[in-house]
Amino acid sequence: MEKNEQKETAIPCLSRDLSWVNFNERVLNEGLRRELPLLERIRFLSIVSTNFDEFFMIRVAALKRLAKTETGKSIDICGLTAEQQLREISLKVHSIIKKQYDCLREEIFPGLAKNGLSLLRPDSWSVPQLDFLDTFFAGHIYPVLTPLRLEPDKPMPFIESRSLNAAFLLEPDRAPSSTAADVHDELKVVVPLPKILNRLVWLPGFDNMSANAEGDKEKFCFALLEDVIVTWGGYLFPGYRIKESMVFKINRDADFSVDEQRDEDFVEAMVEVLEGRERADVIRMVYSPGSDKLRDELARRYLLADIPDSNESFRFADDYLYEVDGPINPVDFMELSNAASFEDLIEKPWKIYKSADFNEETSIWDRISQGDCLLHLPYQSFDPVIRFFQDAASDPQVVSIRTALYRTGGAIPGIGINSGSSGFSPVVRALEQAALNGKHVTAVVELKARFDEERNISWANRLEKAGVIVVYGLSNLKVHSKITMVMRRENERIKRYVHLSTGNYNYRTAKYYEDICLFTCREDIAYDAGLIFNMLTGYSVVQQMMRLTIAPAGLKRRFLELIEREANRAKHEYPSRIMAKMNALTDIDIIKALYAASRAGVKISLCVRGICTLIPGIPDISENIRVISVVDHYLEHSRIYYFSNGGAEELYLASADWMLRNLEKRVEILFPVQDEKLRAELIDVLNAYFRDNCQASLLDRESNWTRLVPAENESLFRVQKEMHSRAAGAGEIPGPAKMEYTVRRSPQAVKNDE
Repeated sequence: MEKNEQKETAIPCLSRDLSWVNFNERVLNEGLRRELPLLERIRFLSIVSTNFDEFFMIRVAALKRLAKTETGKSIDICGLTAEQQLREISLKVHSIIKKQYDCLREEIFPGLAKNGLSLLRPDSWSVPQLDFLDTFFAGHIYPVLTPLRLEPDKPMPFIESRSLNAAFLLEPDRAPSSTAADVHDELKVVVPLPKILNRLVWLPGFDNMSANAEGDKEKFCFALLEDVIVTWGGYLFPGYRIKESMVFKINRDADFSVDEQRDEDFVEAMVEVLEGRERADVIRMVYSPGSDKLRDELARRYLLADIPDSNESFRFADDYLYEVDGPINPVDFMELSNAASFEDLIEKPWKIYKSADFNEETSIWDRISQGDCLLHLPYQSFDPVIRFFQDAASDPQVVSIRTALYRTGGAIPGIGINSGSSGFSPVVRALEQAALNGKHVTAVVELKARFDEERNISWANRLEKAGVIVVYGLSNLKVHSKITMVMRRENERIKRYVHLSTGNYNYRTAKYYEDICLFTCREDIAYDAGLIFNMLTGYSVVQQMMRLTIAPAGLKRRFLELIEREANRAKHEYPSRIMAKMNALTDIDIIKALYAASRAGVKISLCVRGICTLIPGIPDISENIRVISVVDHYLEHSRIYYFSNGGAEELYLASADWMLRNLEKRVEILFPVQDEKLRAELIDVLNAYFRDNCQASLLDRESNWTRLVPAENESLFRVQKEMHSRAAGAGEIPGPAKMEYTVRRSPQAVKNDE
């Protein structure tokens, strides 16, 4: 046993979490590129911050718990203990955040100011601007603020994770009395920034709003809500003076799991998880400079400080405290991209093209009956997917719809500024309408989709009210599959139409997540789809399937068989090659199989967007493996797997990455592309990714990522631009310029509405 464990530990692997930090650094590097428009750079710098929020709430929280156990004290397969990984993460993240804020402070904000868009901090406000902000604070901000005092003998008031807050250190506004207690009577207060208030406060420009004598563009100035609150916060505390202040946010532990045994009240159990998450331990605090006393007090109260020795001051766990010299949560600056006067500061939106496979003259059922169809999102419009659901809802020949929903986008009904019909998911709305029209509709809604739980609970309740049969996933497994089956009465029989995808039924993310989906009515795939839905909604032992492979029943085994088959082909000198594109690669068994295939001589090309714990280029282990990562305008999200199979090429799409959680802890689907023309197109797409020399980075054996550049006499090749050009060539009519989807209705559907 000990020998096996030692052999397992010897497998060359990188730390999963350090690899993820390296991915976020690649995102940062996009924001550091000076050739990009300023607001495009802000977009990438904002993604860095939001990514780190989730990373600390999930991965660091789990690592912190692990570090306190005996297991956490042992060396992981990557060669580090949990504590060592936490320390390495801290060093790397602090370095990344410093670069991020150096860029914001020294390049982004000065660059915006030169282009007529100035962020003014308090020391730059003019007298007229001070007068305006004083009035604005009194009339629009002060009435909705709630100061929360910090009392030594009472629990901390509730502070929401990721929200911005101002903290104040107060002293009585009077002459000190003779008692020492009065002299040192310092009070601490936290004021949460209300979400209802816009963080960007536009200032009257006075002489700035109009064009100057040289005819330059208009100039606009804005302040930050937190700066206004900190400056005029004294109004909240009559009788007291503000000695010090700071702005901060916290990240709470969100790595919670629901009690899977509570079948009868599973929704209630999920609500309890959400409530518990809001009160969970604090994992990290990000704060502005300004007050060591407030920082120390908050760090102590949130248990982010070491216990002091005797009378020494607190020794802080720097791993979880992040001081930033600039605005926290830079994602709010993306509001600037909506300003029409600054279109030259953003990258021109890429057109979304209509698929030539779908048109108004041919019903969607007739088109799918003619042969399989692929959509490559977001280069091609999400329209056909929405139309698939909407036409199914209104078509009198459709008798039943089955679907699995993970994330579908849209606002929570009745909650937030995007509530209402315009913000609600068109896919969910179509399912609701289908049930109201008398269709037999079944929706497997995964309530455990992280950070979408509340939205999915709301959708599930609304669907049930409309008459949809709602099933809340499976116990101990997340249903991560993206599959829908429509049953339609044709020629005195039921014909089944299936949609499978690498990405979610989310019309919002379909605008900027790269994914691929398949429409088919092949009987073998439809048969397998029926088995899958029966398994998800009822009881079923694992059935033998004809075309689809599912996790956790057999997907991992299937991948291992496909990899081993390539290795055997190579040993017998048959053509052998593996190409794969995914979001993450961490599964140890898959990595071992890839190492074995490499040793057998299989040429392996991997495009891994995020985490990759496999180490390429190690002599006699992985020297035939090449790993790249593409970070560009769109978020790479599709999963494509190619095996040359001695010349009888096979290509698969999947909802799953090569991760343990996907292969053993989720319901995932691997589906083949059987149409020869479509398969050839996707093989060409895969090859194109490995030609990218503009946005791709290469992983080396030292675990460093190096951005690729064209070799001498080599032409520039950017895969996302290539895919966009192909979509433009395939679709004659460009989609709406503002990237809004126009959903076409079939003539039959229009007739029924009338």
